[in-house]
Amino acid sequence: MCRQCSALASLPNLMHQDEGLIVDKQQALTFNETNIAEFRTSHGRVASFGVAPLLLLTSIGARSGERRTNPMMYLADEHDPEVVYVFASAAGADENPAWFHNILAHPDDLEVEIGDARHAATAEVLPEQERSEVYAVQAGLFPGFAGYQEKTSRVIPVIALKLEH
Repeated sequence: MCRQCSALASLPNLMHQDEGLIVDKQQALTFNETNIAEFRTSHGRVASFGVAPLLLLTSIGARSGERRTNPMMYLADEHDPEVVYVFASAAGADENPAWFHNILAHPDDLEVEIGDARHAATAEVLPEQERSEVYAVQAGLFPGFAGYQEKTSRVIPVIALKLEH
């Protein structure tokens, strides 16, 4: 079990099902809020993620129009320092995470926090061949991502975030 799943497993009222971990929505929001606060006070680190590279992605809700912030792992592009990749894995759930729908609705109005730096950003969903290549690199570095893909029949989207300085 990955460190993040272990942290989720410590939440009360967690249920285990064959499809994976199911967490009460309010508990998941509280978990995210706690991670966001820790990220911002510890210069981009969150203990439950270990040494994994993290960012905070703030998007505009596709339906609500409200700003939403989500912590997530990322992969830096090895050739372009202005590009990072994020993965709409939802820990292998059969549906894409809400933040993915938000960036589809508002791809040009994003904010990305890495460490103490904040950047405006735009998003582009990678086409299949490039998606597969980038996802394979992430799964090689963090095997939990390979497990996420195995748990779902959907193709997990990979999104390139282009940072503005």
